Amino acid sequence: MIKLLHVEDDADIREIAEMALSLSGEYDVVQCETGEIALAYVENYTPDVILLDMMMPGMTGRQTLEKMREKPEFADVPAIFMTARAQHAEIDELLAIGAADVISKPFDPIALGDQIKQAMEKARLTQAA
Repeated sequence: MIKLLHVEDDADIREIAEMALSLSGEYDVVQCETGEIALAYVENYTPDVILLDMMMPGMTGRQTLEKMREKPEFADVPAIFMTARAQHAEIDELLAIGAADVISKPFDPIALGDQIKQAMEKARLTQAA
């Protein structure tokens, strides 16, 4: 099972993502509605991959990832951002700070699991190089 931490403030998106990923049988999904809650949760949990909403109240997805990356055990955990504002400049910026991928909203629930696995593989190959 792939341990996935999903940080998303929109309850509907959390529900759709959780249903799509759980139905595949490949993901153990933990969800948090804010960056602050996610940071508290990861004190005792290290996921295989992090799926972050970009724009959330309080901490943004980027700020949440930056805080997580301060912990050595999170240095190599692939992070994927989900955003409705998928402009080329923003995507390039997120990739430059170490995002494995950026998924545009609205996303395809059927393809989500495969997109995450592809991003994890891309991150693994990048780390090995």
